[in-house]
Amino acid sequence: MKTIAIGCDHAGFELKEKIKEYLLAKGFLVTDYGTNSVENVDYPDIIHPLASDVSNNLFYLGIIICGSGNGVAITANKYPEIRAALCWTPELAELARKHNDANILSLPSRYLKFDEAVAILDKFLETEFAGGRHAIRVEKINKINQYKNER
Repeated sequence: MKTIAIGCDHAGFELKEKIKEYLLAKGFLVTDYGTNSVENVDYPDIIHPLASDVSNNLFYLGIIICGSGNGVAITANKYPEIRAALCWTPELAELARKHNDANILSLPSRYLKFDEAVAILDKFLETEFAGGRHAIRVEKINKINQYKNER
């Protein structure tokens, strides 16, 4: 079983703890990057090491959580080979995996109930990358320097 990295800020703490229990009960291995309470914390301090480790293939997938899901996703997407997707429905999670080969799921804790988050998470975990024409597009994501030089 591959290990999943998980991390959050203070707004995502309670949801992270429930998701972590859910994953462990399903037999997944989980590495928790924190935070470990509802005390105020700066999400980049949690997300930078998590995204770096996923980028370096130390983990199969990552799950990141903050109030809106935006800040953590923006931070994670600064890393090469990271495709963090902010998802608030199972359909978005499925498309993020199938078409974009997303490797980090970003959840907005202030806008999801636990059962909704689990439905999104399950869809994210069960969906495989479609490859094909989507692989060509995903390959182009990290070619930013090529596009800068062409302009």
